[in-house]
Parts: sequence; C-alpha cells; structure tokens
Amino acid sequence: MSNISKPLFLKLLYIFFFFCNSVSLSWSSSLSLHFPLTSLRLTPTTNSSSFKTSLLSRRNPSPSSSSPYTFRSNVKYSMALILSLPIGTPSQSQELVLDTGSQLSWIQCHPKKIKKPLPPPTTSFDPSLSSSFSDLPCSHPLCKPRIPDFTLPTSCDSNRLCHYSYFYADGTFAEGNLVKEKFTFSNSQTTPPLILGCANESTDEKGILGMNLGRLSFISQAKISKFSYCIPTRSNRPGLASTGSFYLGDNPNSRGFKYVSLLTFPQSQRMPNLDPLAYTVPLQGIRIGQKRLNIPGSVFRPDAGGSGQTMVDSGSEFTHLVDVAYDKVKEEIVRLVGSRLKKGYVYGSTADMCFDGNHSMEIGRLIGDLVFEFGRGVEILVEKQSLLVNVGGGIHCVGIGRSSMLGAASNIIGNVHQQNLWVEFDVTNRRVGFSKAECRLLP
Repeated sequence: MSNISKPLFLKLLYIFFFFCNSVSLSWSSSLSLHFPLTSLRLTPTTNSSSFKTSLLSRRNPSPSSSSPYTFRSNVKYSMALILSLPIGTPSQSQELVLDTGSQLSWIQCHPKKIKKPLPPPTTSFDPSLSSSFSDLPCSHPLCKPRIPDFTLPTSCDSNRLCHYSYFYADGTFAEGNLVKEKFTFSNSQTTPPLILGCANESTDEKGILGMNLGRLSFISQAKISKFSYCIPTRSNRPGLASTGSFYLGDNPNSRGFKYVSLLTFPQSQRMPNLDPLAYTVPLQGIRIGQKRLNIPGSVFRPDAGGSGQTMVDSGSEFTHLVDVAYDKVKEEIVRLVGSRLKKGYVYGSTADMCFDGNHSMEIGRLIGDLVFEFGRGVEILVEKQSLLVNVGGGIHCVGIGRSSMLGAASNIIGNVHQQNLWVEFDVTNRRVGFSKAECRLLP
C-alpha cells in the first residue's frame, strides 16, 4: 500500500503472484488515503454551484435502496483522507485511509508482544480483545477459489489460515491473514462480520477502507447504498491536517447535488487495462484559463483495451493524466510560465510542473483557473489561487502527474482536485453527485 508521505501512493496496487505454470503480474489501481472519523458537529455549507459526473462500474449485487447504516464523522486530510472507525466487540478505534480505488479493507494487527525491526502502530487492533473476531481458514472458498482472483492473491499459511499479500507501486506492502470482524457505528448499528485483512506486516501506519465497487469492498459487504465526503482545503504546511466531513447513508446536504449516471460495461467485456471496479467518469476536456486544450475526447475514454478510463480516486493525492493529455497541459503551462519552472525537478516521479519559492499566488494568476469538463455543462473548477500544491522545501507544483510513470494507462482525478466539493457515490442508482462547498471545519 502506498505510503502517504509519498505522492506515489497513487494507488496503483501491484500484486505479484504465480498461478499454475504461468507467471502473472497483476495490479489494481488503488491509492490509499487516511481519514479519521469522529462525531461531526458542524456541517459544511453547500451552495448552488455544483458539478456532476458519471461513474464506470460492472454489475455487482446492488445494495438495498437505502443504507442499513447512517453514520457521520470528521475526516482528516493532508495528503490522504483518514477515518477513525470502531471495529470489533467491544470496539477498538482504527485509523483507516478512505480509498475509493481499492477493494479489500485491512487493519493493523501487529502482535504487541513480539519485537520487530519496526514498532507496531499505536492503533494496532488486538484480536484477543474482540469476541466477534475470527480467522478465515484455508478451506474458505475465498482462499481457494475455483477461478483465481488476481486482484486478491491468497495462500495457506503454516497454521492453515488464509494469507494475503499486497505490494504497491511505491514499494510499500501489507500482508497478513484474512479475517472476519464487525464494525460498530452505535449501540444499535453494527455490521455483520465482514471479510477484511488483518496485517501483521506492513510499511504504513494506517489501514485501508476499500470503497470501490468490488464484491469484497466495505460498501458491498455492508450493503451501503451511498456515501459521501467533503475534502477541506489543504493546509499550506505539509503534514498538518485539515478537518472535513464523511457520511454513510443519506447526506442532509444532498439537495444541492447534481448527478450523472454511471457508465456501464458488460461483465463479459474483458479489457486488460480497464479497472471495472473503479468509479469512472466521462472526462471530455480540460481548460486552462479561457483556453480549451486541443486534446481529443477519446483520450479520456476507455479504448478497446481499456486504456484511457478516467476515475475518481480518493486514495490518490495528485491527478494523473495519460501522456497525450499531460503533454498538452504541460505545453500550455510552459507557454504561460515556462521560465519559472524548476528545471530537472520531478515530484513523486510523476509530476514535473513545479516551481521554487513563495510565489504560488502570482504564478497561479498567470496560469489561470484549471477546469475539467465532463459534458452537460458539468465542470470541476480548480481556482487559480488553489492551483499550486505545496510539496515542501519551498516547492509548489501543479497537482498533475504523468500516468505512464506509474505504469498506468488511465486518468485519475486525485483528492487534491476534490477539495471543497461534496462528492457523493450513490451506489444503488449508479451515479455520482458533486456540489461546491466550504468543507473545512473549525476545531
């Protein structure tokens, strides 16, 4: 899993495994974010300015028309969205990265009595304290599927328990056993035992809340019909978190949301570069200032091999574009402020439109607003004063990287371009809603 201290946590999940006589390389686009959830007292104000988008999905068993749970909480945001969720019986609070680009949820289960090179996270889950905890045995169908699930490689460990291993694009990893455990939102709202990972080895301090459309994601197992979040403005000081909002179930601000239906693909349609479980939107174009860049619309749509899909990913920090689109964006940035670019600097191995010094507001004014166009008049507006992202060391970057440097063939709208927006994923109705908001909550 991606380390949130590095931008490469842009959730492309690389899974290496052997099956039968062939060696396969599999990756699931998944970026990890960390958001803590606590009781929410203030609600961001929603105004009439709104955006709509469409999502890509494949047919999975749809949740019931209304969520069985209603829950609201704060979410912390710096480079990732971090929730604190109550897990187990009695519950133990666990910090999880909210990730709409991955499927399997997993928590930290480092043994507390065994000394290891790295100390266990302070929020490690202790299975011995929970009466609802159980391990998945090797005999479970998920551990020995008739058809291999390349997105979730499993094996039997020496104790005949179901073991999993994930390796991410930036070299981080998480591995442990698959288990079943409950989430407790209140005295009257507890999920049945859900399948999740119990990591005893990992290179990150946070777990993952997998929220994509896969059958093992949290929303699918818990039959969540909709969820939403409001990402606050990122602090100018790297590492300092701002506080936003998160809802499971109905959002009282939804009256101002605008929706677009999901794009759907036949389940039998096999595309090697397509992530059928992602929330994919039909991006049509990009504007910088008043200029619409000369980028073919086909660049933003899946081709016959699945390359070019555009997904909304809470787990990715920066937005990433395929080469054709990225080159056009950089060409315009160079035309406007090329003399000020930091030569030879690349942030996170993917983003090279960066600048030295404390002149981000001035450079933003010279560049103008950045707009992602989705059709039907729907736009995601990144205002010029928020265009550059402070990445530390006095360096500011346009929050866009090159997908191919991740080994990806898709466009990813990262969380940095979802700031001050309500983003609602209406799973039952196969749609996503957007609405402009002031997301930052006061302490």
